[in-house]
Amino acid sequence: MSEVEHRLAAMGVRLPTPAAPVANYVPYVISGKLLFISGQLPMGNGGIDAGCVGKLGELDVAQGQAAARLCAINVLAQAKAALGSLEQIARCVRLTGFVAVQNDFPAIPAVVNGASDFMVASLGDKGRHARSAVGVAQLPLGAAVEIEATFEIA
Repeated sequence: MSEVEHRLAAMGVRLPTPAAPVANYVPYVISGKLLFISGQLPMGNGGIDAGCVGKLGELDVAQGQAAARLCAINVLAQAKAALGSLEQIARCVRLTGFVAVQNDFPAIPAVVNGASDFMVASLGDKGRHARSAVGVAQLPLGAAVEIEATFEIA
């Protein structure tokens, strides 16, 4: 078992089968030494996790962080499918978090911390990344959060 898999197991995380695209795109692209993961939704058990539907403001920060964490788990599942092993990740270069919000919701960065914290917990220092956290009016399938990522390949 790899170091990353040990960390995941210690957190009680088992990577799911990566979700198939819901439109005309691919789940990841490798270009040179970079792996680009398409936006991942908080999918669980074949659909959006029930606690991850809606807008922040209706949902609280903790629910948003849980949704962002689930998105990050799905990002790593796609990365493993692309690379064969998470040990092939040299570092997480960038995360972008999209958060569906009501007009007056101010804690967008705190929500995306759910993904950022998970990336560091699972990859260690290789999980430290640049980031954007963006509030949006709506996300696919009514999801509260969507996370996309770029990784450097070892």
